[in-house]
Amino acid sequence: MASAISSELEHVRGVWQNMKGNSPIYDFLLSDAIIIAASRGTVTSRLLLQNNHVNSKGTLHGAVTAALVDWSGGLAIASHGMEKTGASIDIHISYISTARVGETLEIEAATNKVGRSIAFTTIRIVKLVDGKPGPIVATASHNKYIQQAGASNTATETPSSLRPS
Repeated sequence: MASAISSELEHVRGVWQNMKGNSPIYDFLLSDAIIIAASRGTVTSRLLLQNNHVNSKGTLHGAVTAALVDWSGGLAIASHGMEKTGASIDIHISYISTARVGETLEIEAATNKVGRSIAFTTIRIVKLVDGKPGPIVATASHNKYIQQAGASNTATETPSSLRPS
């Protein structure tokens, strides 16, 4: 029996479709990114690394990692029903390992809190090994300015898989 697509997943995919064509950097780097799961406050996506994702040493470029953090953090915010994903005000990335062309990354993004004007997110990027999460490539925190007129503060607990150990 086929499972129904969640309304959050449908919404987040719609926000991503609306972004395409409006962001040259996302179009260049992330046009092949696939959103595989979403629920309120969390989004999981995957990206098969191509030549445009690597540096001169043939490994994942730090700017691509930063773009993934910005993009996925915004989509986690969108999973709260928002159409706009805000403007970055702080990104912190810890580069832990790397990946190469032909390898697939899985990007897990979660909102820690979505307030009236600022949203806080946590992102974990891992390399898939035999289709399962393997080595951590990077972890990040990403805060965005959002404008929600009249909205009340809401908080979403960070999934334990994204909490620092």
